[in-house]
Amino acid sequence: MAVVSGDPSAAGMFTIELSMPDGYRIPPHFHPTDEHVTVLSGRFLVGMGDSVDTQQAMTLVQDGFVTAPAQAHHFAVAQRRTVIQVNGEGPFAITYVRASDDPRGATATR
Repeated sequence: MAVVSGDPSAAGMFTIELSMPDGYRIPPHFHPTDEHVTVLSGRFLVGMGDSVDTQQAMTLVQDGFVTAPAQAHHFAVAQRRTVIQVNGEGPFAITYVRASDDPRGATATR
């Protein structure tokens, strides 16, 4: 993840870019503000709901765009190496539908 502009942790507009390897999954989650996503390269599946169901997901390719409304539960899967740009109003926050999916609480293993 790279910050392109603004400060995602503060009030105000921000832009970030995320680069993901093929097969990378973002488990069901939601945000307190709208999330605007543009695909810069690759193939990105985005779906709504509390579980990952790629059969019900929307497929976005380069220049594809989607808005995930505030509080809407959604998930994503990268097909191929994928780069996305996310624009929104800070402070940015992410809440996982299942706490066990939150990587911030994971313990590193050797």
